Amino acid sequence: MYDFHNFALTPMQDLIVNITILSLLVLAILRAERRMETSSPFAILAIITLFCVAGRILLDPIPNVQPVTVTIILVGIFYGAPWAIAVSGIVALSTNMIFLGHGPWTLFQVIGWATVGVAGSIFAEKLIVDGRIAVGRLMVLAAVSAFAFDWIVSTSILLNHDFSTLLTYLANGIVFDMYHAAGNVAFVAWLANPFSHLMLRHKIASSGRAVSEVVTN
Repeated sequence: MYDFHNFALTPMQDLIVNITILSLLVLAILRAERRMETSSPFAILAIITLFCVAGRILLDPIPNVQPVTVTIILVGIFYGAPWAIAVSGIVALSTNMIFLGHGPWTLFQVIGWATVGVAGSIFAEKLIVDGRIAVGRLMVLAAVSAFAFDWIVSTSILLNHDFSTLLTYLANGIVFDMYHAAGNVAFVAWLANPFSHLMLRHKIASSGRAVSEVVTN
């Protein structure tokens, strides 16, 4: 028998394969959504959540770069804070427990992503202009959210270290915070318009402030 799968990819080749898979997922989501005959916000939320899970796992080789933060901000904008918090919990728990390693830091990741999702909901009226997402403003929020998320997660070291260690820990991680911010800006450029259009077509009427501005526009 031929063993066609008995070979190993280099880290760069593996990353290229993963990015290709993630790109195909985005394309498949957008094309499949266009064929949906009726509004189905809960199906879209489920698909978006699975996309976050896949994106976090596939891009794990790139330090601190993943589509989760930007996507959760968008969920907060279009579906409101409660759904952003729910997606945050599902993504953090599923990816950590099954693939990336689960521990006390998972709670802090949930809090961090929930925080940026709530921020998206709070600033929804500023981020939606004439019924369209304001990409420049979203880039700013996404970059700031990268630092906010990372610093919230970093406070988990206080569970077994004293406060004097925290500032040094934050300073040592600033490069990775910048990776996260740069990645978020790139994901906004890539995903903000298509995903915002998708979420807008499948909005939840009762999601309150986050959707009211879109509806009136």
